[in-house]
Amino acid sequence: MTAFTPPPGTADIFENEARSWRFLESTAAKVFSSYGYGELRTPIFEYTEVFQRGLGGETEVVQKEMYTFNDRGGRSLTLRPEGTAGVMRALSNTDVANGTEQRVFYYGPMFRGERPSAGRRRQFHQIGVENVGRCAPLIDAECIAMLHNYLCSIGIKDATFIINTRGVAEDRAPAEKLLREYFAKHLDKMCPDCRTRFERNIWRILDCKQEECGKIIADAPDYVESFTDASKAYFAEVKAALDLLNVPYKVNSRLVRGLDYYVHTVFEVVHSGLGEQIAIAGGGRYELFLPGEKRPLPGVGFATGCERLLLVREALQLPPPESPQTSVYLIGLGAPARLANMGLAASLRQQGLRVEMELEERSFKAQMRGANRSGAKFAVLRGDNELASGIAIVKNMADGSQVEVKEAELTDFIVKSI
Repeated sequence: MTAFTPPPGTADIFENEARSWRFLESTAAKVFSSYGYGELRTPIFEYTEVFQRGLGGETEVVQKEMYTFNDRGGRSLTLRPEGTAGVMRALSNTDVANGTEQRVFYYGPMFRGERPSAGRRRQFHQIGVENVGRCAPLIDAECIAMLHNYLCSIGIKDATFIINTRGVAEDRAPAEKLLREYFAKHLDKMCPDCRTRFERNIWRILDCKQEECGKIIADAPDYVESFTDASKAYFAEVKAALDLLNVPYKVNSRLVRGLDYYVHTVFEVVHSGLGEQIAIAGGGRYELFLPGEKRPLPGVGFATGCERLLLVREALQLPPPESPQTSVYLIGLGAPARLANMGLAASLRQQGLRVEMELEERSFKAQMRGANRSGAKFAVLRGDNELASGIAIVKNMADGSQVEVKEAELTDFIVKSI
């Protein structure tokens, strides 16, 4: 490791890969805006209490994974580990607390101090949405359907949607009693983290991915049966809407998601290309307290990891977005020709063409090699003689044919020929 390599868990993203990232982002903007969502950009760091208050102090993200530091004034700041808390902080400055619905989407880098692995970096990137201010089963269903629409739009049409309900606050006590009585009998066979979770937050056990705990969790009682009729009816309406919209899903009563703010509907999306235990997207309905508010604000949303989406597309052998092809390569022999080519390049670029040219003195052969490497459709050749005659030589790089064109007609000729 040297100062010239990126830190572990981060990566440089060059043009070939960046095109795939832009494809994910531009498709998200197109799909989400069709549902009435607008883009929101928040800072990549927030005051630490934004995440402590929003995510819950007992979550592993807050306890183990946040990058936290102090500013010059001694205030604790944290690089954002997820998008929702920052979005809610931003929306607290709007009239959303008065019941006005806000539909926003975002994309950008997030930061967690996890062990790097395939599709999981310390600086990773998410695309997400939040629908804040209203609570209704059909809003939840539309959110899931929008995620399904987005994944299909980027070529991932065979992902598995897993859904469940977390109920509401009054459902927690009887459900936790069932779980506590069951796990107490098996605690000595479970991992150290789950033993801690048993004391701090029993729900976190259901999110454990350790094999020795998985078998025990699989036989846990169905706590959803202890929920109120109102909570069950809410979830039933979500499922009915998904059926109507032809969004395939599986119900898994062990799905709780890893954050404390979830209520009612929760969901994850997995794909066999990454293994059944690795989610490519997830979200659900939540309640978060905004600063100064006595009642929590309702919302529903999801986030999907860009790195994982790209891995799935690769596993599906989907073609990457095409590289923009150079339209014209300008070759100039001598300083006057190079200067004239700069003016021609500006004119062609204003017409929307991709233009490359040689800006330093090089031989004709070297410049032709550059034209060939660029993949340009046409090359324009000019030297002192051509400038004196008021013409340029336009060469078709595919068949090698070439034609002389008057300088005054050059831009129109090239534009019509492309």
